[in-house]
Amino acid sequence: MEQLPPLPQQKEPVSNKITTTRSAIGTIVLVSVLVGGVSGGIFGALASKGGISGILNKNTSNTRVDDSTITTSSTPTTTTAEDQAVVNVVKGASPAVVSIIAKQNYSQVYGNSGSSPFDQFFFGTGTQQNSSGTQEIGGGSGFIVSSDGMIVTNKHVVTIQGADQYTVVMNDGKTYDAKILATDPSSDVAVIKIDATNLPTLTLGDSGSTQIGDTVVAIGNALGEYRNTVTKGIVSGLARTITAGDSTGSSETLHNVIQTDAAINPGNSGGPLLNLSGQVVGINTAINSSGQLIGFALPINVVKQDLTAVQKNGKIERPYLGVRYLPINAQVQQDQKLSVDYGALIVAGSSANEPAIVSGSPADKAGLKENDIILEIDGTKVTEQNDLSQILQEKSVDQTVTLKVLSGKDTKTVQVKLGSTSS
Repeated sequence: MEQLPPLPQQKEPVSNKITTTRSAIGTIVLVSVLVGGVSGGIFGALASKGGISGILNKNTSNTRVDDSTITTSSTPTTTTAEDQAVVNVVKGASPAVVSIIAKQNYSQVYGNSGSSPFDQFFFGTGTQQNSSGTQEIGGGSGFIVSSDGMIVTNKHVVTIQGADQYTVVMNDGKTYDAKILATDPSSDVAVIKIDATNLPTLTLGDSGSTQIGDTVVAIGNALGEYRNTVTKGIVSGLARTITAGDSTGSSETLHNVIQTDAAINPGNSGGPLLNLSGQVVGINTAINSSGQLIGFALPINVVKQDLTAVQKNGKIERPYLGVRYLPINAQVQQDQKLSVDYGALIVAGSSANEPAIVSGSPADKAGLKENDIILEIDGTKVTEQNDLSQILQEKSVDQTVTLKVLSGKDTKTVQVKLGSTSS
């Protein structure tokens, strides 16, 4: 997406994009879930926004329909080709979709003494607790991509504050301890591993060929309780830019995400979004808590790059320029009195720790300065819709790129060798 940590400085920062995105599409919430001994967190964030209030209490009783109210019909049910395709997708994919549970040792909650920090408040003295064992504090979903146990999920699912152990629960109920192999420094992607063989896997599709209106299927551990819940919808939008956050105040700007109306709930985070061929086209990541059936998935083509990097180098690397910038549109042009209505304006942040140019970075070495405007990269125009971060994601570490830069009233060409962010 996660208890999401603050964005690393290495990521190409976006100065004012959070405010712009929030006002445009409402509050986007990463859809991890808190379960077990510690509850609240993301539940409270969602419920307070009116998104899914009332369905998050695991003790809420389900309504049972009395037999006397049931009516029957002798008319046979008609199954369409699409209905059958969905059934086939679910049957084929479900064995490779897993639940991921984050756990914390009781000793981390109560301290080495085994005494709860709340005991003295209520009882005047600490009451001895059993400090052995673990409690569940969060979780999400994932899917298996290699028969030897490599699993893709969201970064925010496996970076939950306080978690010191992650368990993978298979569709058949088997459990495995998981190891985090790598997390993407510029996107909400993580790769984890379990010690197993001959596992079922999912096929990664081509998110670049996904079209608005395509039927898609989401599978995941809904609400941290309903394992392998299936929902169906369509692709509602493409190439969205969102700022997703959680109840801790952490946030991350995600580019080029897929919007879908397939119902996505807390706990679905990290699960697959599949097309009718049973191929993964996205990773379910976030929901708009101000609306209904507005969910977002990371495109799978980004994940393919991550998997290749992990298999080759044991880590995920992303190309790095080292600038803080503001995407330029007509409004920014007017506000900043600029001569162009596109490009990336290099600007400093609000504190001394947010320089316009990171010292020693490729941008610094290439001589870029604050208030320079990057107009093009390798001939590709930098726009609000296709901004600097998106274009850089398509480049490689150590690749030399050509920037067209407006510096004052002069336009110049600058050669930059990209660096690396890694995890």
